[in-house]
Amino acid sequence: MSIMNSLSPRAVSAPESGIVEVVNYARGRDGLLPLWVGEGDLPTPDFISTAAMDALADGETFYTWQRGIPELRQALSDYYARHFGVTLPREHFYVTGSGMQAIQIAVQALTSPGDELVYLTPAWPNIAAALEIAGARSVGVQLQFECGKWAVDLNSIGEAITPKTRALFVNTPSNPTGWTATRKDLADILDLARKHDLWIMADEIYARYFYAGGRAPSFLDVMAPDDKIMFVNSFSKNWSMTGWRVGWIVAPPETGQVLENLIQYSTSGVAQFMQKGAVAALNEGDGFVEANVRKAALSRDILCDALMATNRVETLKPDGALYAFLKIDGVTDSRKAALDIVDKTGVGLAPGTAFGAGGELFLRACFLRDPQQVNAAADKLCDYILKL
Repeated sequence: MSIMNSLSPRAVSAPESGIVEVVNYARGRDGLLPLWVGEGDLPTPDFISTAAMDALADGETFYTWQRGIPELRQALSDYYARHFGVTLPREHFYVTGSGMQAIQIAVQALTSPGDELVYLTPAWPNIAAALEIAGARSVGVQLQFECGKWAVDLNSIGEAITPKTRALFVNTPSNPTGWTATRKDLADILDLARKHDLWIMADEIYARYFYAGGRAPSFLDVMAPDDKIMFVNSFSKNWSMTGWRVGWIVAPPETGQVLENLIQYSTSGVAQFMQKGAVAALNEGDGFVEANVRKAALSRDILCDALMATNRVETLKPDGALYAFLKIDGVTDSRKAALDIVDKTGVGLAPGTAFGAGGELFLRACFLRDPQQVNAAADKLCDYILKL
């Protein structure tokens, strides 16, 4: 008998990331312009790294609070007061080993094997994979795409809800589409969740990347204190900390012991010296985030203007997040196209096939990079597209 047959079927069926497949195919090539993964080109700023190094030098290497050090939880409370206009005591905040772990913890808290969670597609593939590995079922509802814009259809969400549904997963601003819910969209989705007594898992990781100014609409703008909403988030995008793997959950304090237990039995907490870096990010990093957003807006315009000028790309500038989601005339297999593009142009894009239903004909480009690099990538992509 094959050794693979003795492994858990859920583990064996976990899919390879379609994004990572392309990255592994081309990693290390000279002159590569990597727009495939969701991160910027800047390393973590010194004020964050120095805070972590100082804590490490001070011997802060022992077991620590499972929910996160009090200083970090308070910094998160202060951050939400500044940027979301809400007063949430630190008992609402739980530190996790990445945004991905925040999603895993939330999935474990909200679903049991056989339960269903409804989410909007195209979507970052890890949410569906996390559900399936946990034994739950992911139910995708496609965003509507017309004339380059994405929109949510509330009726489609309602039709996907069954007696087995336990939660709705809503990522806005969206990876990969850039769709950004309006305040009315969020209020309508919340009303639907209330009607069916469902939790909402809200992924607002890109809330600061909102190109109309300020931050994107949030469920915090429309919810009541007793609404069942669990927010998942990460330090990765705002503060150039993708490799740190530090995230957080915002949840009702009543769930605290459950969340602490789930953290205990997965990672037993995030290293304290890394948490000290996260404290510095929150307390000192507003200017850095604002600079990142300005750079993203400029690079978004460079990339999208160039591609739309070919008259061969169906897209509009996204309202939020870090991605141009491109539908190129003549591309019917985005996985094949992503491999061909990296071979012929040296530009790395993520194939839309990685993002589930509705994404098959698209390619995703992350534009949180130096505008000159994005301009070079745009030139290469336009040349490729015009030759198709």
